[in-house]
Amino acid sequence: MNPLKHYSLLGILFVSIAGSLSHFVYAWSNDNPIAGLFFPVNESTWEHMKLLFFPALLYGIYLLFKLKNDYPCLRFSIPFGILAGTLSIPVLFYTYTGVLGFHTLFLDIATFIVSVFLTFYIIYTRTLSRQIPFKLPVLLLFLLMGTAFLAFSYNPPKLGLFLDPTL
Repeated sequence: MNPLKHYSLLGILFVSIAGSLSHFVYAWSNDNPIAGLFFPVNESTWEHMKLLFFPALLYGIYLLFKLKNDYPCLRFSIPFGILAGTLSIPVLFYTYTGVLGFHTLFLDIATFIVSVFLTFYIIYTRTLSRQIPFKLPVLLLFLLMGTAFLAFSYNPPKLGLFLDPTL
């Protein structure tokens, strides 16, 4: 097995576990405001996107240090994959809830797992193909999303994506 495939499979496992545990970190920290920047502070779809974004970013940094010499395209494919996977969470969630008219924990978890797989599938295939479309716009959107997670943790816009359905 090539090293990229090996580390991609480990990445799926790491992000799936770390992302699942991340769901509880803010509460475990007694609502620590620093923790709230990186872990969900409520049950909104936006906050649940952090479950993928930050663990995948952490693993992506590890992946870069481990494989950057063998796979120079990683520096572009990682943000591309994380962005695609993170954005797939609301797309999948609102698609299935729109069709069914309700949401279930099982399909919420499946949405997260599918999004994690998509993240690493894109990282893997784009790295091997050495074809990363729209490098600069993807990097800028990736940085914008990371900044937005920090900015909107405690001051979210009054839009459906940011609303906590439990309130």
